[in-house]
Amino acid sequence: MDPSEIARLIESGFENAIVKVMSDDNTHFEALVVAEEFDGKRPLARHQLVYRCLGALVGNEIHALSIKAMTPAEWQAASAGA
Repeated sequence: MDPSEIARLIESGFENAIVKVMSDDNTHFEALVVAEEFDGKRPLARHQLVYRCLGALVGNEIHALSIKAMTPAEWQAASAGA
């Protein structure tokens, strides 16, 4: 799978999300997802929302996926500290 395909699938599950997906081998991926839907949710629930967008691809075409899921406020705070 191509990182842009995965980003498109994740984006389709969220409203106005920022999604960046990277991979060196098109099997192992890293995703940054910034979405309002994560507000008030614990990390596991956030990851489940992302996995729901990808369905059966996870564990098959997507062998491994590292997810950094943040709210816009968290993203802004992290960006300001960088």
